[in-house]
Amino acid sequence: MASSAVQVPRSASSKTESYIDNKRKEDIRQANIVAARAVADAVRTSLGPKGMDKMISTASGEVIITNDGATILNKMEVLQPAAKMLVELSKSQDVVAGDGTTTVVVIAGALLKQCLSLLNSGIHPTVISDSLHKASLKAVDVLTAMAVPVELSDRDSLVKSASTSLNSKVVSQYSTLLAPLAVDAVLSVVDPEKPDMVDLRDVKIVKKLGGTVDDTELVKGLVFDKKVSHSAGGPTRVENAKIAVIQFQISPPKTDIEQSIVVSDYTQMDRILKEERNYILSMIKKIKATGCNVLLIQKSILRDAVTDLSLHYLAKAKILVIKDVERDEIEFITKTLNCLPIANIEHFRSEKLGYADLVEEVSLGDGKIVKITGIKDMGRTTTVLVRGSNQLVIDEADRSLHDALCVVRCLVNKGFLIAGGGAPEIELSRQLGAWAKVLQGMESYCVRSFAEALEVIPYTLAENAGLNPIAIVTELRNRHAQGEINAGINVRKGQITNILEENVVQPLLVSTSAISLATECVRMILKIDDIVTVR
Repeated sequence: MASSAVQVPRSASSKTESYIDNKRKEDIRQANIVAARAVADAVRTSLGPKGMDKMISTASGEVIITNDGATILNKMEVLQPAAKMLVELSKSQDVVAGDGTTTVVVIAGALLKQCLSLLNSGIHPTVISDSLHKASLKAVDVLTAMAVPVELSDRDSLVKSASTSLNSKVVSQYSTLLAPLAVDAVLSVVDPEKPDMVDLRDVKIVKKLGGTVDDTELVKGLVFDKKVSHSAGGPTRVENAKIAVIQFQISPPKTDIEQSIVVSDYTQMDRILKEERNYILSMIKKIKATGCNVLLIQKSILRDAVTDLSLHYLAKAKILVIKDVERDEIEFITKTLNCLPIANIEHFRSEKLGYADLVEEVSLGDGKIVKITGIKDMGRTTTVLVRGSNQLVIDEADRSLHDALCVVRCLVNKGFLIAGGGAPEIELSRQLGAWAKVLQGMESYCVRSFAEALEVIPYTLAENAGLNPIAIVTELRNRHAQGEINAGINVRKGQITNILEENVVQPLLVSTSAISLATECVRMILKIDDIVTVR
């Protein structure tokens, strides 16, 4: 009796516990995957050299034409939380490698598609996630085994990989010009002491409307997108320049608090004006005494950095003035000129000046720029002057150049090249497929579907080039099975060739980070089983 009394509640409790409604969790997971795949499909068409460009129209009416995955996703307004993760994914690829921002999203989308079918087969998300992790580690090993080492002195290889990156951009027809330019820019800022630390902030890109992209040039020195202050007829060209970067104002002092001074008679007025004049003159004499003849004046928020009177006296002293230099440019300028910013007139000494052979104003297009060349003891920086016929082209050239610079930086950090054109992905797919046969149980299924998912890259490349994707991918598999590791899609000829010989190469870091970041993102999306909104 007693025993049965004990059993009844247990059976009742087991009944209440056994039935758990999994429907909602599956729905949420499904919704997350569908939303994330929608984002991936949006950028899929812009993959590869024959990929389409996207025209993005922002709320403010600004129009951007771009092919860069990170830019497209950045400007998209994505509301679904899981889809936002893909946007973050392409941002992180942009930070790590700089190139391959579209690839990483496309791979993530393909993996999610495979995960959906695995989930529908009833495999637990955790199992899928663990197998994905194992497979991605294996994939990185396979890629590293395929890679070809490259030396920094081998300029041709660096230029090849930069031009591969540029070929999928809007400005691809100028890749012969921009690729060597990007290589030279990075090599000129590499510090031989710390070769793996390349700071791309040392490459300053100045955009100027007018001309064509062909007129883009690398300037050993500084370029300011500003005119010299002409108002008082000062010099516009100075040779053997001694340059000071000042952070104080050459104008009569103001009171610290807002107040008005009432002057009743004219003699007092004259005294005030005379004092102002003397104050400015004494400053300019101190500047002139050090032999300085070019002044870069930081933008001021307190009061006018220069007044008409001070410009007049500076012009008489034959000093060239560039005013309104932005505060965040000061660090770059002082690093380039190898000088120190001067924060107070009392500290104005000749050892704080920078020296250059020539400072001159040049007319470009509809505006003017100031060039400083022949800098003595120049810091490890460089300036790229980007030209273009309209603003859209210039902005896109700037983004493409940034990608090319990042590619060269990857090679400087980790000197390995790998074939492009879908070759590494097919090879990975083949080797992981073979590995899946060795594994047991569920893992084998998951790794196999991971291997299938990687075929999306060559498939999409072929599809965007207007080739027959199924025939191309089948032929590719066949070639790789026969041991041609570097066989890839030659989009220009529309057939399969040895891609390394065609000079289609990319840094190893781009491929490895794309695969590891994509799997990481997919694993995160898989692990989510509920979305809780907090009001």
